[in-house]
Amino acid sequence: MNKKNAQKIKTVSDYFEEYRSVKKKLEFEDISKLKKVKIAILSSSTIQGIEKILSVECYNLGIIPEIFIGGYKQYYQEVLDKTSSLYEFKPDLIIISIDTHTLLGDAYFSYFQLAEEEKKRLFKNGINEVTSLVDNIKKNLNSKVIFHNFEVPIYSPLGIIDNKQELGFIEFVKKINSELEKRFKLDNQIFIFDYETFCSKWGKNNITDYKMYYLGDIKINLKYLPKLCGEYISYIKPLMSMTKKCIVLDLDNTLWGGIIGEDGLAGIRLGPNPEGKPFVEFQKYILSLFNRGIILAINSKNNLEDALDVIKNHPYMILREENFASIKINWNDKVSNIKEIAKELSIGLDSLVFFDDDKLNREMVKLALPEVEVVDLPEDPSLYLKVLMELNDFNSFYFSEEDKKKGVMYVDQRRRSELSEVGTDITEYLKALDMSVVIERATPFNIPRISQLTQKTNQFNMTTRRYLEENIKQFSDNNNYFVFSVKVEDKFGDNGLTGIAIIEKKERKWIIDSFLLSCRVIGRRIEETILAYILEEAEKEKVDVLIGEFIPTKKNDPAKDFYRKNGFELIGEKKDMQLWKFPVEKSYKYPEFIKIVKK
Repeated sequence: MNKKNAQKIKTVSDYFEEYRSVKKKLEFEDISKLKKVKIAILSSSTIQGIEKILSVECYNLGIIPEIFIGGYKQYYQEVLDKTSSLYEFKPDLIIISIDTHTLLGDAYFSYFQLAEEEKKRLFKNGINEVTSLVDNIKKNLNSKVIFHNFEVPIYSPLGIIDNKQELGFIEFVKKINSELEKRFKLDNQIFIFDYETFCSKWGKNNITDYKMYYLGDIKINLKYLPKLCGEYISYIKPLMSMTKKCIVLDLDNTLWGGIIGEDGLAGIRLGPNPEGKPFVEFQKYILSLFNRGIILAINSKNNLEDALDVIKNHPYMILREENFASIKINWNDKVSNIKEIAKELSIGLDSLVFFDDDKLNREMVKLALPEVEVVDLPEDPSLYLKVLMELNDFNSFYFSEEDKKKGVMYVDQRRRSELSEVGTDITEYLKALDMSVVIERATPFNIPRISQLTQKTNQFNMTTRRYLEENIKQFSDNNNYFVFSVKVEDKFGDNGLTGIAIIEKKERKWIIDSFLLSCRVIGRRIEETILAYILEEAEKEKVDVLIGEFIPTKKNDPAKDFYRKNGFELIGEKKDMQLWKFPVEKSYKYPEFIKIVKK
C-alpha cells in the first residue's frame, strides 16, 4: 500500500518483515473500501513463502489479497473434487504450477529408453492431464487461470545427439509447451504463463537450489520467488482494473539527449550514432505501445517553438505531433501540467505513467500526486529501453482491433477539442461533429470489449459493477437480461465501442444493472442516446417502469445527476445505492443531431 516501502524491499527477508508489519497495520485500518482479490495457488512442489511475498506485492498496490495454497501435490484432487477447499474458496484467480519432473514421472530420467509409441502416449497423457484440469475449473468456476508451461531441460542423457532422435527429450517438452499455447490461444479464461522463459531469464543453472530440492522438494530457489510474484502481478493488475492508459513524457534528456534550448536542432543526441541510438530505440518502443492503444502525452519545461521544431523536423525523431493526445510544453511546474493532462483526457491520475530524467521533478510528482506511477529512470540513457520493457502496467486480458486504435482516438479527441475552442455554442459544436451511434446487441465479437469497459470505466458509470467476459456471456444467453453496446463515429474518426448497458428484465419492470460510457465521449449526449434506446425497447415489450440504480464512488461524480436531469424520480435508497424511477409511457427522444444505426 506504500510505494516507498516497495522501493525499500530488496530481499526475501525484507518481504517477510514487511508482511508482518502490514498485517499489524491492517488490524487498525478500515479496509472496507480497498480492492480485494482471492488467489488460489496449486503446485506440484513446495512453495513455502510465496503467500507472504505475493501478499506484500499486492499490499503495495493497494490490494488486500486472500490467498489459498493447495495441499502438497494435491492439485489434481483439489480440481477434480467439487467439494474441495478450492471450490469452497471461490478464487478470482487460480495459478497452477506443475514442474517438468512431475509431468514426466519416472520417464524424466529414462525417457530415451522408451519406445516411440510410449513417447507418443506420454505426450498425449500429459496434454490430456492439463486439459482435464483446466476443463474442470471452467465447468465450475469463472476464475481466470494462469497455467505455468514447462521448463525445458538443459541436459539429456543422450547429450549432443538428443536432437537426432525422432522425438528427443528436449524436443518433447518444447512440443508440450507449443501444444498448450495452441490449445488455449483463443480461450480468454486461460492464460499460459511462460515459465520456461522466466527460468531462462534468471538462469536455469540458478533457478533451482538442489540442496533445498532434495531437502524439501523446493524446485524454485527462494530468492527468485519475488521475481515470480512480480510476474503474477502482471495478471493481477488487469484483473483488478489497474492497467495504465497513458504515458506522460518529458523531452530534454528523455526523448532525446541534450537540451534543445541550448544545443539546438543539430546539437541534440538523437540518431544512429552510439549516443543517439538509445533515444531512437526508446522512442520506437513507445511508438509500438502507442500502436497497441496506449495514450501519449508531453509534459516538458521548454519553449514551445523549439520543442515542436524537433518533433516536426528532426530526421530521426520517431514520435511526431500526431502521436500525442495532449501536449504541455510550457514553463509551468510538472505537477500542474499532469493535472491538466488528466483533465484534458478525462482519465484518472491513476491511469498515468510519468517519465522524466530529472530526479527533482520525479520526487515532486510522487509527493504531490501519489496516484501517478512515476518511473525512476536510470542516469544512463542506454538503460531507458530496458526499464520501459520491464514495466507491467500496460497488460490487458484482451487486445482487439479497437484497442490498436485507442492512441489515435485520443489524438483525434485533441483535434475535436481544438474545434470546440473555435465556437462557443455547445449544440452547434456537437452538430458540427456529425456523429453516428451504432447500437449492437451483445455478440461473441463485442463481448470481450463490453467486459473490458466494465473493468476500466469509472467516471460515467452508474454502478461500477465489474464483469468478466464469462459473466457477460451468461447475461447475453439469459432471456431475463438485455445487453448492448454503442460505438461512436464522427467527422474526425471512429471512437470505437464506448458505451454499454446491461438491463435486468422483470415482469412489467426493467432494472438498469449497468450503464456506462467511456470518458472520451462524455458530454456529447451519447448517454441520452443510450437511455432513449433502452426506453424504446422497453416500450416495445410493454414494460411499465424503468428503474435506474446509482452507486456513488470516489470517481463517478460525472454520472451522479444523470437520472435526475433526465426526468427520473428518486424512490429510495438501500445501503449505498439510490433507486430512480422513470415511467416508460413518458416521452423521451433521441438527440436530433445524432444519427442512430441499430444492428
